[in-house]
Amino acid sequence: MSRIHEALKKAEQERASGQIPDVPILDMEPGTFSPPPAEDREYEPPSAHGDPVAAATGGFMRFDELIKKCSHPDWRPDPNVNVFLNPNLTAHGAEQFRTLRSRLYQIRSTQTLKTLLVTSSIPSEGKTFVTNNLAQSIVRQPDRRVLIMDADLRCSRLHVPLGAPASPGLTDYLRGDADETKIIQFNSESNLCFIPGGTEVANPSELLSNGRLKTLLDRVSPMFDWVILDSAPLIPVADSSFLADMVDGVMMVVRAGVTPSATAQRAVQELQGRTVVGVVLNAVNPEQAYGAYYSSYGYGYGYGRSDQGNGERAQ
Repeated sequence: MSRIHEALKKAEQERASGQIPDVPILDMEPGTFSPPPAEDREYEPPSAHGDPVAAATGGFMRFDELIKKCSHPDWRPDPNVNVFLNPNLTAHGAEQFRTLRSRLYQIRSTQTLKTLLVTSSIPSEGKTFVTNNLAQSIVRQPDRRVLIMDADLRCSRLHVPLGAPASPGLTDYLRGDADETKIIQFNSESNLCFIPGGTEVANPSELLSNGRLKTLLDRVSPMFDWVILDSAPLIPVADSSFLADMVDGVMMVVRAGVTPSATAQRAVQELQGRTVVGVVLNAVNPEQAYGAYYSSYGYGYGYGRSDQGNGERAQ
């Protein structure tokens, strides 16, 4: 966390002078891992991508059967927050998310990492932005299946960048009002599926802890290459700390110029005992990152870091 701490301190100083750009794009720190593998080397053996037998999903259906039964709404993605659709962002942002994707595959080569929780210290750090664009980068690979889930039941927003219906969703499933096929949406243009937050509720913590979410993850995760959960921030509420026990890994998003360094460190402490696979530092001044060299390769708008390469806990 030392480089993250240093970057946050510098970002706080630059925020005061108005130098921090409000562009939520990231890059990865060189030298943290070995060079990202080639695209074709990121793939697991073909046998890992076949449809699971019913026994592997607790009697649930195959992927193709799920797609036939789930919802197929007309999504209208917002290009202002999708780096793969906005020409003004693609040159910089898309490559950063491909790099992040590669780093996660590197970690996955040494440990189990299929279900990933994306969280932050406080609101408005960019975790929903990261969740959406990370998923977009993965499904642009052939035969990749991704499920993204809005598990921030206090302020569900993941449906907004997707341009998707907000309900029925996770709360409706957790209350027993809908089954998997009623809450999963499918984008026919890719292998991306989505579970929105659902109907607003007054008891999100109780719903998340009633055992049904763990059942849902166990039943659907064998059908997908990745299941990525967008969640509530760690400091204000305990929801994400609880969800961290249900997933294979946790990724923290920290926004430069917004998140006090002490707050980010406190959030990491909240995750002690869980597998923190990395920290993404978001919306960083390009001069604070790598300067002109990386800017010439489309790395100029942000800086991020995946701190842990072997599932070790961030300190």
